[in-house]
Amino acid sequence: MKLKAIIHEAEEGGYWAEVPALPGCVTQGETVEEVTSHLREAIEGWLSVETPEAEGMQGDRVVELAL
Repeated sequence: MKLKAIIHEAEEGGYWAEVPALPGCVTQGETVEEVTSHLREAIEGWLSVETPEAEGMQGDRVVELAL
């Protein structure tokens, strides 16, 4: 699985990152390397949580399109 993340510079210093494909999946770190390693943990945590919305989507299919 490949996911894209956006790394932002934080106003107070350091960095924060978000994964647009996973709403609410965010993390932070003092350096780009640190925030990148925290992203893996955040994504794994996000994917491990079962939500009522996810249970209702079991019959859905995900497709990848190249334009």
